[in-house]
Amino acid sequence: MGSIGLPGSGDARGRYWAGLGLGVSIGAGVAVQARLNGELGERLGDGLAAAAISFGSGLAVLLVVLAVHPRLRAGLARVRAGLRTNTRSAAAGSHSAESVAARLRWWELLGGLCGAFFVASQGLTVAMLGVTVFTVAVVSGQLVSSLVVDRLGAGPADRTPVTPWRLAGAALALTAVVATAAGRPDNAVAGPASDILRGVPTAVLVLLPALAGIGLAWQQAVNGRVGVVGGPLSATFVNFAVGTAALLVVEVLLRVRVGWSMRFPAEPWLYLGGLIGVVFIAAAVLAVRWIGVLLLGLTSVAGQLSMSLLLDAVVPTGPGLSLSALIGCLLTFVAVAVAARGRPGGEADN
Repeated sequence: MGSIGLPGSGDARGRYWAGLGLGVSIGAGVAVQARLNGELGERLGDGLAAAAISFGSGLAVLLVVLAVHPRLRAGLARVRAGLRTNTRSAAAGSHSAESVAARLRWWELLGGLCGAFFVASQGLTVAMLGVTVFTVAVVSGQLVSSLVVDRLGAGPADRTPVTPWRLAGAALALTAVVATAAGRPDNAVAGPASDILRGVPTAVLVLLPALAGIGLAWQQAVNGRVGVVGGPLSATFVNFAVGTAALLVVEVLLRVRVGWSMRFPAEPWLYLGGLIGVVFIAAAVLAVRWIGVLLLGLTSVAGQLSMSLLLDAVVPTGPGLSLSALIGCLLTFVAVAVAARGRPGGEADN
């Protein structure tokens, strides 16, 4: 996997630093998308509908790109070929480096399911928890999952051992979730999902974005593998197609039960979550190849927390900022610093 571009040469060093910059930008985009989808979900009274709209609008953008961009069509053809190559190679027992690099397993195309759950959790919980609490919970789950994903080599980069520093950082991140949820009032959820989540304590509700963060690390890993074969746009297209299909199925089942009446807000900026998602998913497909899953998670933390703190301070939603949220964020910053100390030599910039 040395050709992917980890540090070790002048060109790879540039990609490494570009990956770090992309990670910060991705994190800021995630925080903004969370605010938009959370507001849209609150206005619609249906967080799942907001998630479906976000994914669906992103897929619509990509379908336009597919119609005019031959490189995307060629990339999707390589993805299909990669699936066939894996089937033929497995049947023939081939394990050559070239064959393995070109293979794709069918489950590696399902990263969009985790993305769908992530966006759905935005629409369901951001308005109640606030962007900062949501972000801390996502980051905590993402860091823990990233340790496992990197250790197993599930992403396109090499395997990364679990070090004491990384474990300490993950433990601090989990502590941050507890600190953030402490002392916050319980909230009921409005909309079609209210029968499921009504009366759920905040300390339990915060587990939704934490689980979304766990899935996010796996999504980044498998999307990165698809991107190696078909390119970042192809991986983004597959991600949005799978996620949109999953969300539409769930939303239709809910609407059959509760009815189809819905009033859509007129503000166009509320519908930009999908476009933002296209940009940061494509950027993540590149960045994960250059810096690995955990480093992508760590760098995106800085962007997420910085932007989410700014949003909750300037344009608060739900409970807004609180002392427990600030403590949780500070603990998460400490967790990032501790885990970053444990970067193996293969990941460090040396």
